[in-house]
Amino acid sequence: MTDRTRLGSSSVISLRRYPVKSMTGEKLTETVLTQRGFLGDRAYALVDTQTGNVASGKNPRKWSRLLSCRSEFIESPRSVESIPTVRITLPDGQTVASDQEDVHDVLSRFLGHQVQLTAAPPPAPNLEICLTGLEGIAPKDTVLDIAMGKGAPGGTFFDFGVVHIITTASLAQLQEHYPAGCFDERRFRPNIVVESAPGETGFVENEWIGHTVAVGDEVRLQVFEPTGRCVMTTLAQGDLPHDPGILRTAADYHRVHVAALDKDLPSVGVYANVLNGGTIRTGDRVSVE
Repeated sequence: MTDRTRLGSSSVISLRRYPVKSMTGEKLTETVLTQRGFLGDRAYALVDTQTGNVASGKNPRKWSRLLSCRSEFIESPRSVESIPTVRITLPDGQTVASDQEDVHDVLSRFLGHQVQLTAAPPPAPNLEICLTGLEGIAPKDTVLDIAMGKGAPGGTFFDFGVVHIITTASLAQLQEHYPAGCFDERRFRPNIVVESAPGETGFVENEWIGHTVAVGDEVRLQVFEPTGRCVMTTLAQGDLPHDPGILRTAADYHRVHVAALDKDLPSVGVYANVLNGGTIRTGDRVSVE
């Protein structure tokens, strides 16, 4: 780690919360961080009534349309115990709220599968992940059922850890390897985007694993695992086009061992747990202890 990072010359430039799992979410200027992550993050999810699995864009053949939906809270969450109504906007502009009687029917018709929108995770939630035919990972279009939230508190909809961090240095490194691609932060669905210190290059957040990261005056995070990437990073969303080169570049230039799946996977970003919560804001200094 560089001295500049230790001195806090890095800073938060973006905060993102996703009220409904696998839908696009909200860009924030400040939020409250609890032991369960950003207040309201992945508060809701869709559950496939046929399989009981949580719907996730990690199996795009079935659920890619989730990323074309926008989710936002009608009012700001105030506590973990009292999550407000969420409004979902479909690509055609139609909106549906989580407290509408027909919300399950509207979303089921749109997705082509029977689903229920819920804020109550199943006792042992699973999701489906498609591992593409990248060399050394899996045969083409292998779909696995995996347990969710192994690095998070029980009763949540997180894939793994409660906080996902990515740095601008990592995005710039990938962009350098694949100039034709668009390595927009939205493809990687982070909670916190850190502007790297001047002169820092490469996948610097991997150096933080096993260390405490201080954000502002209050927040302390324990970084514990690299974030394995999947085909979801290649999907179209908003003005970002479908681009298989995004994942291929990560696989070619930054493949690491991800303990959660016991596989060597493309990796961009890291997961962290919350040692000390509090208010987090864009502009907060970031340092590694």
